[in-house]
Amino acid sequence: MNRYLPPLTWLRAFEASARTLSFTHAASELHITQAAVSKHVKSLEHHLHHVLFIRRPRGLELTKSGAAYLPKVQDAMERLAIGTREVFGQRRTSSLTVRCAISFAVNWLAQRLPEYLERYPGKNIRLLSSVWNDAFDAQDFDLDIQYGTGHWPGFNSHRLTWETITPLCAPELPGRNPLNSPQDLRHHRLLHVLGYHEGWGIWLKAAGAQQVDAGSGLHLDSSLTAFELAADCAGVALGRSSLAGHALASGRLIAPFPLAVPIDEAFHLIQPAGSSRHPDAPLFVEWLLSAVQKPEKPTSTQAERP
Repeated sequence: MNRYLPPLTWLRAFEASARTLSFTHAASELHITQAAVSKHVKSLEHHLHHVLFIRRPRGLELTKSGAAYLPKVQDAMERLAIGTREVFGQRRTSSLTVRCAISFAVNWLAQRLPEYLERYPGKNIRLLSSVWNDAFDAQDFDLDIQYGTGHWPGFNSHRLTWETITPLCAPELPGRNPLNSPQDLRHHRLLHVLGYHEGWGIWLKAAGAQQVDAGSGLHLDSSLTAFELAADCAGVALGRSSLAGHALASGRLIAPFPLAVPIDEAFHLIQPAGSSRHPDAPLFVEWLLSAVQKPEKPTSTQAERP
């Protein structure tokens, strides 16, 4: 397809000339010489094997091919301009850009963000979702929410969650194949989420389920996918407390066992240390940390890690 796509400089020269019906006016608009505009248009006509203009002593007239081609070129250039503005235009001077793990964005941040927008109506947020903890790119975003242990050299990090893990399944799943004890998980498909270092092995050890193969089952790249599969009785997911609240509250998933095991990994808000920041970044950080609820002492449904 690329061999049919003319250079942008030729298309700009054609569009300006067709709109003004003058090489002179087009040259003034594009800040190049009239000879350069004429050359670009001739190159485009040669490339397309069609004459686009009838050259008259007092101006230009579009041929049928030129008239048919003009709206196509204008539409393409407008789409390109809109796309460029959406991705690159005025980001640093308007919206605060926050990148966030997609599961955390859907299950945790989305439930709290409306409060920030209502409290600060003049502050704009641009939220980008990610699956993997890719490297921080200061050209693309101002703040990042990543999952890990909190140690990112060269960055300041603020802990947002204190996680526990527990199995989650559809309410009807135990009726099909009872889950009377953790050992019964050997009869079910375990759903794993890639990128989490603390997973089924830790919970099964704490539960004393030695007959269950902690590595068996299906491996996925998102907790969202794991929860959906679990809700459809396709397996048992290992839910993190910060991500599972909505699914549990709605009744789509249940926790068949009371054991919730604390883990060290958590979601953290990170930002480059000592670098210039978006002017709204401190306000957003202060608000987000105020929305964080630190855990109280472990309850009877929690267990200390072995």
